[in-house]
Amino acid sequence: MKSLSSRDIEHIFESLRKGLVPERGIDNFAVGIEKQRAELHRQLGLVGDGEGSIKFLRGGYGCGKTFMARLALLDAQEKGFATSFVVVSDNDLHFHKFEDVYKRVLTELATSSCPRGALNDILDRWIGSVEDSLIDAGEDPDAADFDEKVRCRLNDNLQSMTGGKAPQDFVRVIQAIFNLKQKRDHSNAGALISWLCGSGNVAASTKRLAEIKGEIGSREALEYLRGILEIVKAAGYKGLVIVIDEAETILRMRQDVRHKSLNGIRQIADASVDYPGLLWLLTGTPDFFDSRHGVGGLIPLHERIGFTKQAQFPNYRQPQLELLPFDATRLKNVAMQLRGLFAAADKARLVSRISDTFIERLVADVTKGFKGDVGVVPRQFLRAFVNEMDLVDQNEGYDPMQQKGFEPIELTPEEQLRVNGTTQTVAEDATDLVPAEDAW
Repeated sequence: MKSLSSRDIEHIFESLRKGLVPERGIDNFAVGIEKQRAELHRQLGLVGDGEGSIKFLRGGYGCGKTFMARLALLDAQEKGFATSFVVVSDNDLHFHKFEDVYKRVLTELATSSCPRGALNDILDRWIGSVEDSLIDAGEDPDAADFDEKVRCRLNDNLQSMTGGKAPQDFVRVIQAIFNLKQKRDHSNAGALISWLCGSGNVAASTKRLAEIKGEIGSREALEYLRGILEIVKAAGYKGLVIVIDEAETILRMRQDVRHKSLNGIRQIADASVDYPGLLWLLTGTPDFFDSRHGVGGLIPLHERIGFTKQAQFPNYRQPQLELLPFDATRLKNVAMQLRGLFAAADKARLVSRISDTFIERLVADVTKGFKGDVGVVPRQFLRAFVNEMDLVDQNEGYDPMQQKGFEPIELTPEEQLRVNGTTQTVAEDATDLVPAEDAW
């Protein structure tokens, strides 16, 4: 846990007011997930030492998968990794098309100093390190041929780092970006970086500067990702951590798209060991991992990443890392941490009126509204809790203990099911096995 700026604190509470997981500062109220966090730290250690790995976060709605994934990325950046957070969507991310996945990974590429779209900064760091190494070896940075030596070293490094597997278009684009940067042509350099990030909106005249045509396809994107990974490491980062959040969205897709998407995950899992320094972290519900509509229907993948448990004791080091539902005690502890962070005008009055007793009552009220299911209430509870702290902070005469009732707002489909006292199940079909075939 580290001290937070007033801006970070405001970000936390603004996110919670909207029912969202904050993107930073969340380690200050992360409770009850110490063992899971330790396992992800172990994974970061393996990847930082040159392994390639994949891990799956497993848990029902409301148990904190997105929170855990966000926390993993913050921990990764703290340890010197670049990161990317991608949400599966049936609207703007088609997981069965790896060029879509690649584009989102690069768009959301981040470091501790650059929260989004970090490739340009990473390239500059790599180029700078190559220049420094040449200068340290005695080269004159003012010599007429210095840029050519840098260009050759960049090319040699890229070929060496990727084992000669970098696509020629990838190499040409990197060389062209360097040339344009040296000419201070930042517009065309930026456009080529956009192309390298998967954009399909780069002018043909700009692409001709790098002697390339068209866009990056699914099969090429796998090797482009390898090149990007090596550049990330060459720029001084320990590696890259990619989160794919809400993988269960795949279950709602058309059967052919669902099958291709699941096979895409199988291909990523199979290839993960061949990408040293890369950790994939995918989140999903038990239905996604266990049902025949999901991973359970793709036998090769299910056999590789299947989840087991001895009584109530899981092995945290197996491919799937289980997150347990919230209980009343854990929810209360989170609320108490947030109360400590809240920047109130009169802190003593806030603590007095947002007492431990009130927190316990609010947990009970919210849980009652969801038919006794504590596990599904965190988002609604935290939203209501922050609202009560806001009211106490803004109104001297407001006493939350005198208020009655709890009304959830903006229910998600999962929350609506609990309010109605029903649960959602995925229909099983013994014949709905997924054929194992390459998606890309």
